[in-house]
Amino acid sequence: MAVSLSLNRRAGAILDRMSDQASVLGISVSTLTNGTRLVDFGVKAPGGLLAGKGLSEICLGGLGEVAFLPLDYGDFSLSGVSVAIDGPVLPCLGSQYAGWKVQRGKFFGMGSGPARALARTEELYETIRIQDTADSAVLVLESSRLPDEEVADYVAEKCGVKPDRVSLAVAATRSVAGAVQIAARSVETAMHKLLELDFDVTKALSGFGVCPIATAAADDLTAIGRTNDCVLYGSEVYLTVSSDDDKIEALIDKVPSCASRDYGQLFRELFKRYDGDFYKIDPFLFSPAKIAITNTASGRTFRAGRFNAELLQASLLS
Repeated sequence: MAVSLSLNRRAGAILDRMSDQASVLGISVSTLTNGTRLVDFGVKAPGGLLAGKGLSEICLGGLGEVAFLPLDYGDFSLSGVSVAIDGPVLPCLGSQYAGWKVQRGKFFGMGSGPARALARTEELYETIRIQDTADSAVLVLESSRLPDEEVADYVAEKCGVKPDRVSLAVAATRSVAGAVQIAARSVETAMHKLLELDFDVTKALSGFGVCPIATAAADDLTAIGRTNDCVLYGSEVYLTVSSDDDKIEALIDKVPSCASRDYGQLFRELFKRYDGDFYKIDPFLFSPAKIAITNTASGRTFRAGRFNAELLQASLLS
C-alpha cells in the first residue's frame, strides 16, 4: 500500500519548524558537506522535553500526538508521556519502530522514522505492505555519536533520494530528548508484539499509551536499562480494534511484558547476563507492562499485565 499522505513530508515539516526554533529547543542544526541536514537532539546539544516531544512526533511521521503527564505508582510518581494515535499500523510499524540498524565505519545507530518506509530494508514491510513515496527522507537515529557523510550517503542510497534531501535527527539514549522519544513508544511496542503473535494488526483502529520518562543517566548502559525498564514495568496501552473476541482472548495474556521468560529483573542486569547482546534476550519481553484491548465488534474489553513499582523505583530512583 502506497502512502498517499507522505510520512516523510509530514515529518520534514515538523523538523523544519523545530529547526527554526533550534536555540529555544536546545537542538543544533548543521549541514554536512554532501548537503544532508543534521539535527542534534541530544548528542552534543542539550535537547530537552520539548525537543523530545517533537522528535517523538517525527518518529510517528506526524501521525500521532504526544503530551506530558504525571504517573502515579503508589508511593511515588514519575513524569510521563502519553501518545494518541489513529490507524496505528502506519505511524507505529511503518514509521516509529526502530527496525533499521544503520552501521557505517565507527557509526552505529538504531534507525526509526519515516525514511524506513522509503528504504524498506526490513522484512516487516513485506507483512504490513506499506511504502512511502517522497523525494526527501527523514531518519531518526538513536546513537551516542553523530553520523558523517558516509552514513548520510548510505541512507540516501537506500531511500532513493539525493543526499541533500536527507535529514538525520539524532539523540543519545542518555539524553532527555532520547528518553522522551523512547517513552513515546508504548503503543508501538504493543503493536509490534501483536504482529509477533500473528494478530492481524490492520484490525487496530486506535491506540493510546502512557509511559514514564527515564531519569537522567550518566552513561549509555544505565540509560538503556532505565528506558527499557520504563516500558517493561511502567507503561500501559489501550487499543481499540475490530476483530473476533476469541482471537483477542487467545492472545491477550501473551501481550504484556510479564508473559516473557526474561521478565522480573532490571534490564541493565539482564543486558549484562546476555553479554550485551540484545538478540539473546527473549524478544517477547519488549512489551508494555499493561494492555487493554477493546473490541468494537462486541463492545468487550480484555485486560492483562501489571505494573512493577518495585523495579521501577530501583531502576529510576535509586
